[in-house]
Amino acid sequence: MKNNKVIIVGGGTGSRMGTDIPKQFLLLRGKPVIMHTIERFRNFSSSLEITVVLPKNQFEYWHELCKQHKFNIPHKLVEGGITRFASVKNGINSISEAGLVAIHDAVRPLVSIDTIKNCFKEAEEKGNCIPVLEIKESIRKVDSEGKTKSVERKDYYTVQTPQVFEYSILKRAYEQPYQASFTDDSSVVENIGIKINISMGNSGNIKITIKEDLQIAEVLLK
Repeated sequence: MKNNKVIIVGGGTGSRMGTDIPKQFLLLRGKPVIMHTIERFRNFSSSLEITVVLPKNQFEYWHELCKQHKFNIPHKLVEGGITRFASVKNGINSISEAGLVAIHDAVRPLVSIDTIKNCFKEAEEKGNCIPVLEIKESIRKVDSEGKTKSVERKDYYTVQTPQVFEYSILKRAYEQPYQASFTDDSSVVENIGIKINISMGNSGNIKITIKEDLQIAEVLLK
């Protein structure tokens, strides 16, 4: 784990939650969501260097929350960009050369230690790894004319974070200009011709986006 890092990206505003509080700061069992997230990675490895990327206008509020909750896990704070791509790029540019770098959503506080461990292990062996889940429901594809067609669900996965890459690969990938097709970090890396490796994630590793997600997370933490 020496010289490995994680970049935790938080850019949510809370608009889809119907609240003025950014979703990474909403309370989950009495503590901001992002603190649970950071703790997961610290529990995975105390030597993992942690970088937190937030909008500049949230820095002061974050410092206040850390004091209020006596949160003292060491981490570097980096200013985010207009897009997630820009925020991740700022995070990458803020760190010195590393072995492996994980990119994780601040609002995924229930990622399991096994998921983190498996992604780092696979990335160490193969250069990168992302966690995925099999699709249980039937799915259909919609064409440009609005017609739908049943497709084999075994050919598709849903994608989670953390997505782990060798530093040199990630650095090179984020030197590309932004494209709308960059939906996650693996799509950015894949665009420079790198094969993406997968590992099974955990079903509880939900992304907290709407109020119902927060309620589910409360139940799962119990």
